[in-house]
Amino acid sequence: MQNIPQSYKEIKSLLNAGDLSCEILVNKYLENINAQQDLNVFISLFEKDSIKRAKEIDEKIKAGNAGKLAGAVFTIKDVISVKDKLLTCGSKFLSNFETVYNATVVERLLNEDAIIIGKVNCDEFAMGSSNENSYFGLVKNSIDKTRVPGGSSGASAVSVAANMCLMSLGSETGGSIRQPASFCGITGLKATYGRISRFGLVAFASSFDSIGIFGSNSYDIGIALEVISGYDYMDSTSSEHEVLNYAERSEERFDPEAVRIGYVKEYFEEGLSDDIRKGINERLESLRQKGFKVKEISLPSSKYVIQTYYILTCAEASSNLSRFDGVRYGVRAEDSGSVEEMYVNSRSEGFGDEVKRRIMLGTYVLSAGYYDAYYRKGQKARQLIMKDFENAFSEVDYIISPTTPTTAFKIGEKVEDPLAMYLNDIYTVSANLAGIPAISVPAGKDSNGLPFGIQIMGKKFDEEGLLRMGNEIN
Repeated sequence: MQNIPQSYKEIKSLLNAGDLSCEILVNKYLENINAQQDLNVFISLFEKDSIKRAKEIDEKIKAGNAGKLAGAVFTIKDVISVKDKLLTCGSKFLSNFETVYNATVVERLLNEDAIIIGKVNCDEFAMGSSNENSYFGLVKNSIDKTRVPGGSSGASAVSVAANMCLMSLGSETGGSIRQPASFCGITGLKATYGRISRFGLVAFASSFDSIGIFGSNSYDIGIALEVISGYDYMDSTSSEHEVLNYAERSEERFDPEAVRIGYVKEYFEEGLSDDIRKGINERLESLRQKGFKVKEISLPSSKYVIQTYYILTCAEASSNLSRFDGVRYGVRAEDSGSVEEMYVNSRSEGFGDEVKRRIMLGTYVLSAGYYDAYYRKGQKARQLIMKDFENAFSEVDYIISPTTPTTAFKIGEKVEDPLAMYLNDIYTVSANLAGIPAISVPAGKDSNGLPFGIQIMGKKFDEEGLLRMGNEIN
């Protein structure tokens, strides 16, 4: 595998000094990609396009007018729109669908001279925790090919961990960036809801979905965040909150005595791996030794998060995915006797089992007679969870927890047990329910040598603090 710097600072320094070119860089990444095809990371590889673009950016660098991300090579999760390229969402339904516009995040990357090398695999319509639910086949963890990379953005995480790119844009609804980051030993950031435009992201659950960033360090994620963040008139939920110079600020150190850190007692109870518990406790002790104020806190509504999350997200999914009917785009079932039969047959053939499961659950909780019992009650529980975080952040500045209860599990281990699979998200979904930012950074390895992450959650729009705290932990 080609040895490529995993730091944008280092890459940029080499480019500016003339010791490296974007064209050489892209070719090295392509060699890494081709050498690791068995991981099944890519759905679409933009080989010719990325080489052509690299040559153009080399000229810009020579002329001294290159953008902030010149030479930064990205992959994009295949639920985010890239103009004139396939947008499959990992589904048979959209296996032949090409989109006609760029997502706002893609447009902003390109405007700053980033290079997009391809679209990567994912759980179908971003529904899954293991990247085993794709029509295009499962993705393998590059650290141990018998194990999953996490999901639904598992291929995005693997593309960074396996040095196929510098960074990747993924999406998450309940932890689909942080959980794969933990399983693959890299850093993954989910920003505050509304910080990053969702225009061009295929919706799973609109009030939860966030586009996020995978990288190897806080600085790289910070510079990508400042490029893709900010208000977008095409997304009514995007925020006008000030965008900061996250990259430089990420390297500023805290005054430890001025920072209060809480760890959630409910997150250290049964179900958590002993190796991860020990590793997180060691990190907390290290922070104490640095002078940070560390205390135990409680989030009493934690016991409701999984139920609340799946009731609400499945309800939104059943509504969002109703547009996929075989009429306007995507797979259309042939030889259907009537329009209604065509709808049913197209959806039956086009969707995989996990998507069908969630549509059925969502339709059930929204149906007459069950709406009040489930959906309305779920919304009330969400308010309780948000209130818990408000109370917690009146006591502490940051909340630290495990990212996942275990390290990466074996391929096929939980496919037949959806509830066990859903419990992988137990520590991550609360940030999406509350709309707060959260990051997973590498925290160590278990007794099998598999990486695990530590999760840091912060107040709304304090992504800067999360990146800085990530550096304190590393």
